[in-house]
Amino acid sequence: MTLMSSQRRRIAAGALLAAATMVVTTACGGGDGGGKGDNGKTGASGFNAAVNKVANASDKKGGELKFIGSQEADSWDPQRGYYGFVWDFARYYTRQLVTFKAEPGAASTELVSDLATDTGKVSADGLTYTFTLKDGVTWEDGKPITSKDIKYGIERIWAQDVISGGPIYLQQVLDPKNEYKGPYKDTSADKLGLKAIETPDDKTIIFKLPVANGDFLQMLAMPAASPVRQDKDTKAKYQLKPFSSGPYKWQSYTPNKSIKLVRNDKWDAKTDTVRKALPDSISVTFTTNADDMDNRLVEGEYDLDINATGVGAAARQKVLQQHKGNVDNPQTGFIRYAVFPQTVIPNIECRKAIIYAADSKSLQTARGGPQGGGDIATNMLPPALKGADAKADPYGKLAGAPDLAKAKDALKKCGKPNGFKTTIAVRNNKKVEIATAESLQNSLKAVGIDAQIDLFDGAQTSGIIGSPKVVKDKGYGIIIMGWGADFPTGQGFLQPLVDGRFILKSGNNNFSELNDKAINGLFDQALKETDPNKAGELYKQINTKVSEAAVYLPFTHEKNIIWRSSRLTNVYTADAYNGRYDYASLGVVK
Repeated sequence: MTLMSSQRRRIAAGALLAAATMVVTTACGGGDGGGKGDNGKTGASGFNAAVNKVANASDKKGGELKFIGSQEADSWDPQRGYYGFVWDFARYYTRQLVTFKAEPGAASTELVSDLATDTGKVSADGLTYTFTLKDGVTWEDGKPITSKDIKYGIERIWAQDVISGGPIYLQQVLDPKNEYKGPYKDTSADKLGLKAIETPDDKTIIFKLPVANGDFLQMLAMPAASPVRQDKDTKAKYQLKPFSSGPYKWQSYTPNKSIKLVRNDKWDAKTDTVRKALPDSISVTFTTNADDMDNRLVEGEYDLDINATGVGAAARQKVLQQHKGNVDNPQTGFIRYAVFPQTVIPNIECRKAIIYAADSKSLQTARGGPQGGGDIATNMLPPALKGADAKADPYGKLAGAPDLAKAKDALKKCGKPNGFKTTIAVRNNKKVEIATAESLQNSLKAVGIDAQIDLFDGAQTSGIIGSPKVVKDKGYGIIIMGWGADFPTGQGFLQPLVDGRFILKSGNNNFSELNDKAINGLFDQALKETDPNKAGELYKQINTKVSEAAVYLPFTHEKNIIWRSSRLTNVYTADAYNGRYDYASLGVVK
């Protein structure tokens, strides 16, 4: 799940991690304790006070929660949205059968019941999931939410010709042959012709999978599994005013300008143990000037950045020096990396030469240093995921300096003792990625690797680096990118990147075109595994094999410096939302 990746098509994954106890804090080590922010107003809780724990805990209701952002949603339609912040914000107006627990850190990745009475009853063969809806769950007009509403909402995923975008995991799992054509082409009278979902009555919904998938519950926790009522479905226009099943409803929306949500008086808190619904209203303002946005946050005009991409370079020093009590610096779950297409650099030793010659400390600095960029990454599995091993450093990157001797030895083995020429592809609208490419370019010169930088249109990613043919034709031996999981497991993170069956002609994310039968087979085992610890061991094996293939050079486990208004209450970062705050739990001091 990312901010800018609506083109992704990924098989989801998930882990049911044990819940952790909420810890209430007023300060955290490394901060200024009761530091001042918001133009001098007191109330800040301290540096990192909301990272994996609660800052300013409160259940007081009232006030207006004010978001600001420099990036609009790809879509506010629950079946179409794919940006990470959209999934977080959607908790205000959508509900699902199951959802993520409202707790800080790793505990947030545990699944709990939402519209359903429990997390479902699963058959012994893992092919049938049965849910019963709670009593009293209603739409914003007071009508009951039914099993048919949930089925219809999920069916909309198939209508990619009408409401394109969004994740298609449920489509891939429930209808792998893509036989259903979606509700808008459904010839059945009730438009509920998807055979894999049954609704014997308004309170019961049954899913029948052709092949068992241990991560199916994670897919049902996505906004894409939200109910949509047929008589309120405006197809492509639904994103302009989604019909609410959550604690807030849409009052107004002007694209690229503003959003206003107000309380849904038909929502019954007794049916919802997840959403606190503390503010009376929620507003979002969009601006095209990110630096101005940071200034307005610091001045106290707004409470937080909805995009949660971090304070920009222009304001970073001021924020850290003068307002550190209002700052959190969480891990985002993203890895920033270089990837080497094998069609362009087929020799593994040539790829190893690049990895050994790269200066990991310089790359980290180019991305903003330890706080603004993140920790040095040594392998392709983020630390929060089952199977991750932070000590796995096969190429010695934690040393922070390039290993020129090993790089030169690898060049000899690949038959290029004096180096070779290649091209680094990088998005032209990502300054930090360009800086990263320049750092890598400079370090490769030391061993004779001449890497020219080619800037491509970041808005055309899917058809440029997402096209294996274009990559080969342009000679892109190195691609600079980043990736975050839709679900907090190895499968959700790694499969689209390294499973050979996910190589696509367009919209490809397996840029290296790695197609290893052993890796593919391990994914098949992981898909069927219901024990997250056992699945984690399989992901660990996959990660090791990926490192051995020398197709990735990870740079950093990304961290952002995010602003937290002194007005905010009940603030905490959630691993389930890539280190963003759990928006549905936030409140404000009036």
